[in-house]
Amino acid sequence: MMIARGRRCALPVGHVVETLRPLPVSPLEGLPAYVSGVSVVRGAPTPVVDLGALLGGPPAPPTRWVIVRATATRALALAVDAVVGLVPAADLGPAAALPPLLASAAAEVVAEVTRRDDALLFVLEAARLVPEGAWAAVDAARAEEARP
Repeated sequence: MMIARGRRCALPVGHVVETLRPLPVSPLEGLPAYVSGVSVVRGAPTPVVDLGALLGGPPAPPTRWVIVRATATRALALAVDAVVGLVPAADLGPAAALPPLLASAAAEVVAEVTRRDDALLFVLEAARLVPEGAWAAVDAARAEEARP
């Protein structure tokens, strides 16, 4: 479980690779505002998603990154305020419909809303955290970096 601008969020543990301190980020043109840019993580250009901004919160510097395996071949860094720990599925309440006040971008990445300790918990869909158009910009950055 992680905290982003006061919102509790979670991913299935199989998608989480590691957590680390934020690294330098290079902005890229044409990305949604919640995609901060690209950073080199373990030698690979990796998109950085500001989870708090994606969920509609105000801009704020993150304190941790969660490296997420979005697909078999793609990873991303989620910029968050804190990483709280693992939450067993048995500790979660029943899933509910997504609140209508969430921004449209957030509605695409939240798989379900549940609760833990009487607080909402947004369960994220890892494969949708970076829009396909942003992956194209990241792929171009990778190609540029690979040039001699």
